[in-house]
Amino acid sequence: MNQTVDESLELSLIRDDLPFRLQRRVGLIPEQGLGIVRRAAFFALLTWLPIVVWAVYTKRILPGTVDEPLLRHFGVHVRFLLAVPLLILGEGMMHKLSTTLIPYFLTSGLVQAAQRQDFVKIIGDITRLRNRTLPWVIIVALVVAAAVLEPTTAGSELGHEINWALDGGAGHLGFGGWWFMYVSRPIFSALLAGWLWRLVLLFVLLKRIARLDLAIVPTHPDEAGGLGFLERLPKAFSLFAFAVSAVLSSRLAHEVVYHGANVQSFKGLLTLFLVVLLGICLAPLLTFAVPLATAKRRALLEYGALVGKHGRLVRRRWILGETAADDPVLQAPEIGPVADTLTLYEAIRKMRVVPIGKSSLLAIALPALIPIAALFSIQIPIKDLLTKLVGTLL
Repeated sequence: MNQTVDESLELSLIRDDLPFRLQRRVGLIPEQGLGIVRRAAFFALLTWLPIVVWAVYTKRILPGTVDEPLLRHFGVHVRFLLAVPLLILGEGMMHKLSTTLIPYFLTSGLVQAAQRQDFVKIIGDITRLRNRTLPWVIIVALVVAAAVLEPTTAGSELGHEINWALDGGAGHLGFGGWWFMYVSRPIFSALLAGWLWRLVLLFVLLKRIARLDLAIVPTHPDEAGGLGFLERLPKAFSLFAFAVSAVLSSRLAHEVVYHGANVQSFKGLLTLFLVVLLGICLAPLLTFAVPLATAKRRALLEYGALVGKHGRLVRRRWILGETAADDPVLQAPEIGPVADTLTLYEAIRKMRVVPIGKSSLLAIALPALIPIAALFSIQIPIKDLLTKLVGTLL
């Protein structure tokens, strides 16, 4: 995977989209690089610090000052001090993996020379789609609409999350509540929507590549026809999975610690969350199911016929003692003895029809399970949790 390749084919799902261009214009992103660390620190402080300063000033941060002090709302702190920076730091992983793995379709020979221009066109189309303004306008419109239209009364779901900012019985939001509602929360929502948009881009990209006449090798040792390198791609979403899980788990932890909720009652919700999260993050790899399944079915017939012919010739010569003329199949060094022909067929039989393995699943499941395990540890001994977790993963 170290072969040189045209830099124009090193598609980044991060670089040069609308938010990237705007942040570079205001100096958050330098001319060279992604400015990951500075952006993570900037947005963490922008979303969290004004809320905390206001809460300290109005004596709403510590227990004993108000019924629901800010310090008890774990979800607020986790969302802005942990999730926001992680969503930005994850962009670095996404950039590195996408620019490394996508060109490998060419350097590995999966995309044949005759279809190079088709592949180049696909990269160009996705690049133009990434750079379009309209998707981000829609994202911003949805985020703004959600912030404006969502009720903030004490009885609503959001109202409970921001009751630390409500002005007593009047139910009016103080400055901290307004900043949370109309600055901090929208920034987090936009970052989250941006990751979902990149998942859509990746899905479209791989779907179009899967439609090419790929040179899939059914006997490839990666057991995925040569597409096993794509198992690394879900690692780009590890921090995304951790961030989303941390926000959800911290929100539920507040209910468990301060409102008497039983952590066991969240099992169904969290199981559904994990299934949906895995489905979303691994969906782009499912686009290769059809070409891989087709290649496997065809190879089983072709190599089955070859193994059968080879076996019949061996039987005639060495079992029946016939002196038939040598057949090229028996002399072919790439086929080898009977054991080797059977190994070829067995390799095809074991070939997966999706380039998803244990490492792909763990790249999403393990980061997502860590915050959930922390949530359950509030009421369940950590030893029992770890035993169940290891048993599930292994």
